[in-house]
Amino acid sequence: MFTLTVQKFYKSVAICLSLLCFSSFSNAENMKMLDQLEVHYIGLSTSILQPEIAKQYNIERSRYRGFVNISILDTSKEGKPAITAGLSGSATNLVGQRMQLEFEQIKEGSAIYYIAIVKYPNDETYNFDITINNNGKEHKLKFQQKFYIEQ
Repeated sequence: MFTLTVQKFYKSVAICLSLLCFSSFSNAENMKMLDQLEVHYIGLSTSILQPEIAKQYNIERSRYRGFVNISILDTSKEGKPAITAGLSGSATNLVGQRMQLEFEQIKEGSAIYYIAIVKYPNDETYNFDITINNNGKEHKLKFQQKFYIEQ
């Protein structure tokens, strides 16, 4: 059972996703199949988080910070349960500046997701190169995300 706080977090993200669907500059949510893993990922500004949610997860709300949220589902099992995995990786901007990502695992009920913070001084596009280690088997997740400074 999800706690009220997690439900608020999901509601915040759901509202942002629905707003982003109408935005000309974003692909609200992305998914890639990596063998039998269904990997969902999204990057958003931390300023979209409700203050109490940001505080609970120790995330600084700022127009100069974003977060990447990744969840991994096992399609080989009935109901596609979320799995625990090791994530590591980096984000590189278009001029080659690289930032190491530090993922934090968050478990709430049967949901498991991983969050990493991304800092940016201006509107910035990053190429993400993430390694997912699932019981010794490594999978590569690569994607590009643009973060905007909110006015």
